[in-house]
Amino acid sequence: MKEKAQAPTEDSKYIQQHLANERTFLAWIRTAIAITGIGFLIINLHIKSSHHSLSNMAVQMIGTLSVVTGVCTVVFATISYFQKARQINEQTFRTARFLIWFLALLVLFVTLLFGYYFFVSLYKV
Repeated sequence: MKEKAQAPTEDSKYIQQHLANERTFLAWIRTAIAITGIGFLIINLHIKSSHHSLSNMAVQMIGTLSVVTGVCTVVFATISYFQKARQINEQTFRTARFLIWFLALLVLFVTLLFGYYFFVSLYKV
């Protein structure tokens, strides 16, 4: 039997852009896994080493914020992926400034908490 030739889809016009969009989405997913993993790592290291009250508070905040940041990254990356796919086909692409700023601020806050945790742990304040 002879197969019917399929008509090109809307996505076919911009294959390279859609593939790049998928790679970007997967990079965000890897970032979310890393952020969440770092939170779990510091919690596990803290449990085995110290029981200082300020350290405990910092570690709880780091763990919680790491998980929240990881979840937000997955949610926003998924939304961004589908928005970009539509924008690519409509040729109305816009950068995701809100996503970048939001996640950058969350990661910065988690990083500052790491610094506080290490300062408190190192100097036993």
